[in-house]
Amino acid sequence: MAKIAVLGCGFGTSLAVMANKYGHDVVLWSKFEKEIQEIRTYGENRRLLPGVPVSPSIVLTTNLADIEQAEYVLMVVPTNAMREAAKSAAPHIRSDAVVINLAKGLEKGSLKRMSQVLQEEMSGQEIVVLSGPCHAEEVARNMPTTIVAASNHRAAAERVQDVLSNGSMRIYVSDDMIGVEVGGAFKNVIALCAGICDGAGLGDNTKAALMTRGITEIARLGVALGAQTETFAGLSGIGDLIVTCMSMHSRNRRAGILIGQGIDPVVAVERVGTVEGYTATETAWMLAQKQKIEMPITEQLYQVLYQGKFFRDALQDLLSRPQRHENEEVWLNSK
Repeated sequence: MAKIAVLGCGFGTSLAVMANKYGHDVVLWSKFEKEIQEIRTYGENRRLLPGVPVSPSIVLTTNLADIEQAEYVLMVVPTNAMREAAKSAAPHIRSDAVVINLAKGLEKGSLKRMSQVLQEEMSGQEIVVLSGPCHAEEVARNMPTTIVAASNHRAAAERVQDVLSNGSMRIYVSDDMIGVEVGGAFKNVIALCAGICDGAGLGDNTKAALMTRGITEIARLGVALGAQTETFAGLSGIGDLIVTCMSMHSRNRRAGILIGQGIDPVVAVERVGTVEGYTATETAWMLAQKQKIEMPITEQLYQVLYQGKFFRDALQDLLSRPQRHENEEVWLNSK
């Protein structure tokens, strides 16, 4: 069995519980003493995973020295905290350990993917990205889940596949880190749109159209950044998009529902909590302009979230776009 360190007590708690259940030695770290003490006191993460017991055999800590024996280090902190966490953890990580990113999003300002941030702060470590349709609540309860491990080092991805696959988790491998990360980062943009549809009662037709055209523009951006087209038809693309747009576990969808009900976007995000799609929308729109590609859904959502545009006006503008052949703009830069 492997020695596994999990950094971050959100989704990280779920992964720690799963790894422990299948016999691995697990350390769960948080920078917040309050989080660790609450789990120790109640034997569960009451705030994020109520009703899911956290075994006493899982080492709970705020001390990064406790991760020094880990063969696998799972980075499960928010994107805005990733660089700080990576910089702090780097001196405590074995040189032969595999570092696994599970955060979905890009770094604000630099627009770098999380694997790029980790490579900068943990030079020399093998980096793997783990992504796909994977809600914490279901993973912790051992519900069947399938995800993808992507890396520029095939052997590292296969190590992660071997160690973390189990009776309820099936893992595929990929060499397309860019595609896997882009799909994971920007599906939250479309999930906000899906939530707006639900909140406003716009129906299934509208939601299906936004999801379908949404994955098209995510793929277009990914390909412009160097991703493989096929990745967006897989688990980290359409798979992650479906689960995020359809599930009430999705914070992005819940925030979208509030916006669709007439709540101001800033207030909606504050009510729900961490809504990665809010920042991801701005990031995607900035990248689209930089790459000179069309992302009409993202552009309209950006105007709704940041410029006060009414979502029904945004939808009408999408419907009023020039008519085209469906496949004309699927993977190509705009002309």
